[in-house]
Amino acid sequence: MKLSTVKIAGRVTWGIVEGETFHDVGAAMKATYPDLKQAVAAGFAGVAEAKAGAAIFPISEVEWLAVIPNPDKILCVGLNYEMHRQETGRSVVENPTIFARYANSQTGHLAPIVRPKVSSDLDYEGELAVIISKPGRYISRDNALEHVAGYSIYNDGSVRDFQRHTHQFTPGKNFPDTGAFGPWMMTPDELGDLDPLRIQTRLNGEVVQDATFGMMIFDVARIIEYCSSFTRLEAGDVIATGTPGGVGAKRNPPLWMKPGDIVEVEIDKLGILRNPIGQEA
Repeated sequence: MKLSTVKIAGRVTWGIVEGETFHDVGAAMKATYPDLKQAVAAGFAGVAEAKAGAAIFPISEVEWLAVIPNPDKILCVGLNYEMHRQETGRSVVENPTIFARYANSQTGHLAPIVRPKVSSDLDYEGELAVIISKPGRYISRDNALEHVAGYSIYNDGSVRDFQRHTHQFTPGKNFPDTGAFGPWMMTPDELGDLDPLRIQTRLNGEVVQDATFGMMIFDVARIIEYCSSFTRLEAGDVIATGTPGGVGAKRNPPLWMKPGDIVEVEIDKLGILRNPIGQEA
């Protein structure tokens, strides 16, 4: 299944995407699962059955929101591809580098990623997002994928000068409308083996990042194992698994996203997350 959170005629709902249609399962199951996070927590029980009676809309009529607009937490992995580690000059580490993004910094497919008025150093970071299915602490690597509800696409937009103010990444990763997430999540049974899948970021049609998930330093199972060792993972939590090499900050001259640009992140089988670049007033 492909599931997303959208707005239709001013009303926020969630549902199933099939081809060019959106099935408004959220309206049909409003009393049971008021949002997609609740449906994730319930293992999508009854969702497929409710689809049969749900209203159908062309996807051209929906406004895409962040797939999970209200996660308990968003954990992000830094430096998780060797090419990116090398271009940053960072040391080899034994454990994933983790930082946090706030839910209100997110935006959806086709919505603007907004360059803040206090900086022009807005960078792209195409990533695979993992959506957690059930709570867990000290999850073993062997059992980690049992805690995955699905996968999505993330553009972890970074305001680099604020990120470099200190050794902490947090300020540069949490400006409003900089974390694009969507268009939908896909359940693991439909996506299949991650390793051969390609992720590609394009800025104005030019390929700027290109890798496969088999190139990750820490795979999804190891990331879940590590994150659950220091925090309790909750249903609907989001983990952005890191970006490949080729970021704008490490180019000569730097390649920053500017108003009017179009940035796309594509993952094989999953789809394309596309966003224009806007400017904060």
